[in-house]
Amino acid sequence: MVLTITEENYLKGILKLSIHADISVTTNEIAALLLNTPASVTDMLKKLSAKELINYQPYKGARLTEQGYKHATFLVRKHRLWKVFLYQSLNIPWEAVQEIAEELEHINSELLIDHLDSFLGFRNSILTAILYQTLRANTP
Repeated sequence: MVLTITEENYLKGILKLSIHADISVTTNEIAALLLNTPASVTDMLKKLSAKELINYQPYKGARLTEQGYKHATFLVRKHRLWKVFLYQSLNIPWEAVQEIAEELEHINSELLIDHLDSFLGFRNSILTAILYQTLRANTP
């Protein structure tokens, strides 16, 4: 399923807000994180719910479905790989890496990301194992 950049950012935001606890995230929390209005957030939550990426109940909040969680964690993986690549391989200053990685994380090529992962030598690294364990331990 191809999502818009905005939809992906919402999934990532919900993951960020709920990663340490199996809780629903309120519209106001998402609005504050993404610097948006609660009304706009509500509209997007309805769209994501229709795509079965979140479970949304008005006045109760939203939580990622299994499919939404997989998509959000894949975004985080891509973001982190791009940050390492940009900094270590291209010598881009750390201050600039975050903004560029935010754009690159939305490229929809699993093949590219798998090759980037292999190029960086993370496929069997302890760092990647820890990342995956952390994300799996917090699966909704």
